[in-house]
Amino acid sequence: MAYARVEIAPSILASNFAKLGDEVRVVEQAGAEVLHVDVMDGHFVPNISLGIPVVAALRKATKLPLDVHLMIENPELFIEEFIQAGASRVLVHQEATVHLDRALAMIREHGAEAGAVINPATPVAMLSEVMSKVDTVLVMSVNPGFGGQKFIPNAYEKIRQLSAMRQRYNGSFRIEVDGGVDLENIAELARAGVNTFVAGTSIFHASDPAAATRQLKQLATQALSQKA
Repeated sequence: MAYARVEIAPSILASNFAKLGDEVRVVEQAGAEVLHVDVMDGHFVPNISLGIPVVAALRKATKLPLDVHLMIENPELFIEEFIQAGASRVLVHQEATVHLDRALAMIREHGAEAGAVINPATPVAMLSEVMSKVDTVLVMSVNPGFGGQKFIPNAYEKIRQLSAMRQRYNGSFRIEVDGGVDLENIAELARAGVNTFVAGTSIFHASDPAAATRQLKQLATQALSQKA
């Protein structure tokens, strides 16, 4: 059975860190279901961002699930600490570990939902052996490392492939997309099979982040209902 519920996951990487608590409350009250937290190490991706203390602070500030995206080398070394800090879901890159199966198992063993991530140049087939062990598959629709990038269109085909696999095997994993999600493409992404939409710039850089959150959710929900 596929996940039918739409989730808008504001990416706090695009928020105003000086007002992070206020920013979180705004999107939470607007109907966001998840908070997306990008963790970057400056090695796997060419940027450095948030870490364990920020996850711990967010856990105290909100009851929303924390969708922690580890864009780091050797993610196995930090999985337990992020979950102890409050991560509800931990997503690791196929490209960042030679032991993806082990990493996913570690996440579940420590009580969080497990997700696998693929970069724009990585085919869906690279996850074929772990499909039964994931709660989420995240398709990167930009090259990871920086917010505000332009959506890479080949993500649509990868999402459709994952949706077909989910239906074929009666899977229940979410399909998540991250990068360049906005009002122009969210409906098509929903029709392709996405359930969880990571949106940073299109929410936190909007003149009214709450209205942007509600509008994104409305467009995705309508598209999904029309598909059904």
